[in-house]
Amino acid sequence: MNKEMKIIDVDVHNDLKSHMDLVPYLPEPWKSRVASTGLGLVQHGYWTPVGVVREDCKPPSGGPAASDPDYLVQDLVEGYNMKYVILTSSIIHISSLHDPDYTAAVCSAYNDYLIAEWLPRHKSFKGAILVSTLDPNLAAKEIERLAGHPDIVEVLFSSGARSPLGQRQYHPIYEAAHRHNLPVAIHIGGEGAGGATAPTAAGYPSRYIEWHTNVSQTYMAHLVSMVTEGVFEKFPRLKFVMKEGGIAWLPHLMWRLDKNYKGLRYELPWLKRLPSEYIRDHCFFSTQPIEEPSNPKDLITLFDMIDAENFLLFSSDYPHWDNDVPTEILKRLGSEARQKIFHDNAQRLYRL
Repeated sequence: MNKEMKIIDVDVHNDLKSHMDLVPYLPEPWKSRVASTGLGLVQHGYWTPVGVVREDCKPPSGGPAASDPDYLVQDLVEGYNMKYVILTSSIIHISSLHDPDYTAAVCSAYNDYLIAEWLPRHKSFKGAILVSTLDPNLAAKEIERLAGHPDIVEVLFSSGARSPLGQRQYHPIYEAAHRHNLPVAIHIGGEGAGGATAPTAAGYPSRYIEWHTNVSQTYMAHLVSMVTEGVFEKFPRLKFVMKEGGIAWLPHLMWRLDKNYKGLRYELPWLKRLPSEYIRDHCFFSTQPIEEPSNPKDLITLFDMIDAENFLLFSSDYPHWDNDVPTEILKRLGSEARQKIFHDNAQRLYRL
């Protein structure tokens, strides 16, 4: 990699030092509940022997990995010449819990904590408005409350929704994001933990490796839903970012959806173009976890099939155990494609 090239990382999971970090930002009765019992979050419900985070990302001052803004700058931002990092939180799976009032309150508290205690700490930090999909009207109000902040660049929620995300009950979220020209980011998380939805198309697997391998199934369902429900016709400037779900599944989904649309278009009179055209124009995908075939040329072929260099965004997924570093991935791409993926696409999307 060209050491002079600046990088924008669109998926960095900043963490709380403890649940007590959010207590000052919560109203009652949630303040007392969180102070006494914690947040009550379960990441995915599957045990993994390696844990979720890298031990070497824990700050020398103590606390969880990515919980110290200064050490995150030293370890990640300065370590890899990053211009900006999008902070995507460690509690994105809050939507998997059942209580819409509680989840909305925790999201608001986290957003206030982010704005007060993270975003001012370094010029590279950019934030996402965390919302829950359990009550889209409350989510829309949260977007309205914070959309004007200069360091807020997107809306964020987990993929663990109770129904496919194109359905009209979610449209208040998209209308608010569309009005404020904020991309909507969906991040893998929440499936299977609190009963929001099964984590695979076949139900609940037994082990973490199954869950981790199959996470892209949820994205397939959400993406087809968003296209066929007409989200991009209704909100023509809206952009989506699908984080941590891979991309190797995308070509066959686009082809299959186009094929089926040609025979079943009477079901979708609101669509004016092929489904794949909406995906190309409105959707971005993060690189991590980038698929790595035995023959690296196969990945280049896949990129060429879908013109991937124009809608891929670099993501490290720091500080997770399987995170990617920019010096070790996509080495066989040309310099122009790498420039787009590691910087230009994100700069354009987030207007940085």
